[in-house]
Amino acid sequence: MGCGGVAPHKKGALTAGATIVFIDESGFSQRPSVRRTWAPRGETPVVDDHVNWDRLSAISAIAWHPGKPETRVFLSLWPHSIKQPEVLAFLQSLRRHIRGQVVVVWDRLPGHRGSLVREHIEANASWLKVEFLPPYAPELNPVEQVWANLRAQELANYTPDDLGELAAAIGRGKRRIRRRGHGLGFIKHTDLMSDDEFNLLGKAH
Repeated sequence: MGCGGVAPHKKGALTAGATIVFIDESGFSQRPSVRRTWAPRGETPVVDDHVNWDRLSAISAIAWHPGKPETRVFLSLWPHSIKQPEVLAFLQSLRRHIRGQVVVVWDRLPGHRGSLVREHIEANASWLKVEFLPPYAPELNPVEQVWANLRAQELANYTPDDLGELAAAIGRGKRRIRRRGHGLGFIKHTDLMSDDEFNLLGKAH
């Protein structure tokens, strides 16, 4: 898969009726995501900082079935680093929500390539396939837009008192993204396909 287009075999997977699931991981801390903001003239806005490095790890997915105008956005939080067991749990959870053929698209993070995850993928090869994004190309994954959107909205200049408050803010952002149907726009924002290809796949059944 390269910039500006989808490889022919991937287009085949899309138009064959598979659900495409983009997956990515990130992390959030109690330190604020500083953004430009309003303040009275002559007053510099002040953002509190707890100087706390406690973090939550997050794994999110955007699922799109070509031929449908909507997407589904999933997001799970963990109080520790995401490794193979967490990736496996997320894949298993996704299967409870998505039926039929699935093509997972993600990067080459060690947690995506380890033996535990690889064995799960091989054991479910009848419905599950995996495609890797090119190295050093995070802009090709639309889930990056989920992280950016959260940091620009619910988490902008926000300093939660604890991880519970942080998780609640992320949860509100997830529900907003779902409600407003941003997922398809996030996919279109990437360089995975041209506008013509995107429109064509969106009409496929």
